[in-house]
Amino acid sequence: QVLVVESGGGLVQAGGSLRLSCSASGFTFDDFAMGWFRQTPGKEREVISAISPNSATTYYTDLVKGRFTLSRDNAKNTLYLQMNDLKSTDTAMYYCTASGGWAKLLGDVSNYWGQGTQVTVSS
Repeated sequence: QVLVVESGGGLVQAGGSLRLSCSASGFTFDDFAMGWFRQTPGKEREVISAISPNSATTYYTDLVKGRFTLSRDNAKNTLYLQMNDLKSTDTAMYYCTASGGWAKLLGDVSNYWGQGTQVTVSS
């Protein structure tokens, strides 16, 4: 059974930090590209960051570049998203995803998804 479970969301003031975690099981974690998407009501889901299976390649949308850092620990089957200098515009539901292909992940065609964790940034 595949499980993708996000944690670490919450309420934070603008300028603050949060660290999201994504714990995965039921598939070979280090064979999959991993990433984070976010979505706000009425808007399409958008990719914000992705990392290749061996961490050699990372992607960040311009909206979070320089503020967010994505990393993974393949020994622990866990993905992390360190979010610094949070802004009210970062408020969203954040979803962890796993994909067998880099292009598929960036194209929002992933294999597995978590249920999401809410991040709310107060201004």
